[in-house]
Amino acid sequence: MPANIDFEQLVSSIGDAIIVADPNGAITLWNPAAERIFGFTQSEALGQSLDLIIPQRLQQRHWDGYHKTMQTGQTRYGNDLLRVPAVHKDGRALSIAFTVALLHSDTHAITGIVAVIRDDTARFNEERSLRKRLAELEARPAS
Repeated sequence: MPANIDFEQLVSSIGDAIIVADPNGAITLWNPAAERIFGFTQSEALGQSLDLIIPQRLQQRHWDGYHKTMQTGQTRYGNDLLRVPAVHKDGRALSIAFTVALLHSDTHAITGIVAVIRDDTARFNEERSLRKRLAELEARPAS
């Protein structure tokens, strides 16, 4: 028999950000890790648009995909790890990695979408630095 799981405790204590948004893109769940990663408190984030953490240049593309997903009930990102830019409360750029899943009611209507997110900025910067160094080495004339 499976152990009783306290899902509220799980969401609160896990190291990855867990963000849930309703079908219109308003944030309905914002765990402590989301606060740590993005800098917004739970009270600042709840009820706000996901635009809170999406770079302005990417918002239109995000919303086009988001609304299509809400209409069709399908996301092409269900099992894929996505890596995208994001924005911290203080305005600095972040690189995040996340997965998404659709949430449904008992009648199978979409009630929202959940994203499990981790800050990938250090890995992204390290990779970018290595790519730059590799390009510099490849550009050197052979001795």
